[in-house]
Amino acid sequence: MVSLAPDVILAAGNAPVERLLQATRTVPIVFVIVLDPVGSGIVDSLSQPGGNATGFMQFEYSLTAKWLELLKQVAPGVTRAAVLRDSTVAAGIGQFAVIQSVAPSLGVEVSPINGRDASEIERTIAAFARASNGGLIVTSSALAGVHRDLIVRLAASHKLPAVYSNRASVTGGGLISYGADLVDQYRRAAGYVDRILKGEKPADLPVQAPTKYELVINLKTAKALGLDVSPSLLARADEVIE
Repeated sequence: MVSLAPDVILAAGNAPVERLLQATRTVPIVFVIVLDPVGSGIVDSLSQPGGNATGFMQFEYSLTAKWLELLKQVAPGVTRAAVLRDSTVAAGIGQFAVIQSVAPSLGVEVSPINGRDASEIERTIAAFARASNGGLIVTSSALAGVHRDLIVRLAASHKLPAVYSNRASVTGGGLISYGADLVDQYRRAAGYVDRILKGEKPADLPVQAPTKYELVINLKTAKALGLDVSPSLLARADEVIE
């Protein structure tokens, strides 16, 4: 792709952007759906990216605290939460740290699940589910995306209320999700592409956080888990699947 000498490249996700930066430090790159672009070394800072890449990050870390809050709201009886994360990347460590920091105030004991492959995810979720009053938080990562269907199925089979970072998991049978409107990120990225094509430099365009978030609830899954979703939570939802 770089050898074609494009005027700009649009890339989604950490891994593609990191590979592109290994290939070029001159071709402008606009990214979307990137986790912790500073911690992962993609940019120098959010306000001054400093190189040939800029764009839109998937969320700010403060968002992850809301996942545990939502878990307690949709399943008040939860006192234990497993947090599925990718501990090999900065974003996996950061997401768990924020969730852990708010857990005492919500009366929830949290523990990480560092599933690196399907068999480990199955084994660790099954072990966690042996005790009662458990719930699951699936943090944002490539790992969670690859094993999305498996994780949704395991949550259902073990009767674990689960919160996800994107709507795709909920449209696929998961319980509830809260995260950035990813379509909106692509629309905003088009504006950056336009500005770069008109002569602006990625180094001068700040990395931006999402401005639109969406809450999606699957009522069919809630009923299967024996959960009665409160009217106030339903009223806040951007989408309800019945």
